[in-house]
Amino acid sequence: MARDAENRAQFQPEDHPNESFLLTSIVGSYPKPKWLNRVDELAEDDDSKFTGDHLHEAHDDACRLITEEHERAGLDTVVDGEMRRNEMVEFFAHRIDGYEFNGPVKVWGHNYFDKPSVVEKVEYDEPWLVDEFEFTDEVADRPVKVPITGPYTLAYWAFNEAYESKEELAYDLADLVNEEIEKLVEAGARYIQIDEPALATTPDDHAIVGECLERIVDGIPEEVRIGLHVCYGDYSRIYPELNDYPVDEVDLELCNGDYEQIDVFADGEFAPDLALGAVDAHDATVESVEEIEANIKQGLKVVPPEKLTISPDCGLKLLPREAAYEKMDNMIEAARNVEAGLDDGSIDVPVRDTAPADD
Repeated sequence: MARDAENRAQFQPEDHPNESFLLTSIVGSYPKPKWLNRVDELAEDDDSKFTGDHLHEAHDDACRLITEEHERAGLDTVVDGEMRRNEMVEFFAHRIDGYEFNGPVKVWGHNYFDKPSVVEKVEYDEPWLVDEFEFTDEVADRPVKVPITGPYTLAYWAFNEAYESKEELAYDLADLVNEEIEKLVEAGARYIQIDEPALATTPDDHAIVGECLERIVDGIPEEVRIGLHVCYGDYSRIYPELNDYPVDEVDLELCNGDYEQIDVFADGEFAPDLALGAVDAHDATVESVEEIEANIKQGLKVVPPEKLTISPDCGLKLLPREAAYEKMDNMIEAARNVEAGLDDGSIDVPVRDTAPADD
């Protein structure tokens, strides 16, 4: 149940080289410069002379650097690489009234997560991302996408000590996300991505996510592009149900699994646009342009070119920065090559039978 089939056109550059247009983007996170990691350590050191103002300046510098790096690669829509953020739940929990932190918990191996607790009804106070967006939008020449951790993940990846159920908590959080998006839209944002990695771990709750999305988009103008990012998992457990989600685009991690799940969606009825993971975010090996072109053609099995977005599988923050950039650079070249092939007819678009099945 896509919201507006036409709202992707606003992201096509005026000097786009081809008649066909595959929207290119990045999921969100990106490797931080090594010096920024050192800055974060200094800011946490009570014996350091490093101040909050110094940290703010460093974050500004890093956001400016990575935004320009994304534009240099040629992305149609850019993100600041989430340079100001730490962990995707922790960052927002610090900004939502009702959460508190009681120390890290072990999640796997030797990895720890500062898992928050919801101790009272969640409330919206100050905007979470408006300053971040306004800074990046001022720096960028290209449109800026804003990733937001979704309410389902914010609820299910926290301890619940205040609500009768995590479902009720997720719905309250969805209302807060709606309020934040309203503020972002007022500031000029036109591309919002809701990140729901928790859906892949509990796919039977797809109806809860659907209700959260209904609350999130309530009153949001149709020209604002709303995407949903879901990492890994068995997508057959949330499809075709995700066709009912009120979003313009669904971003899926498929490259890492060598597109074994592409046939789950290749029935000609995929309702939203598909944001196809075309490079692997978990492997530092840089795919060749030819490999990525073949990956992009996998997406054409699901949707026509005018409904296909090209992005990495997931956030790139765990990769070496050089590898992350080379993957983006090759991804953009591959997308433009496929567009040219679509224009001259050397790449065929599969014929889709969208007629309803016989009873």
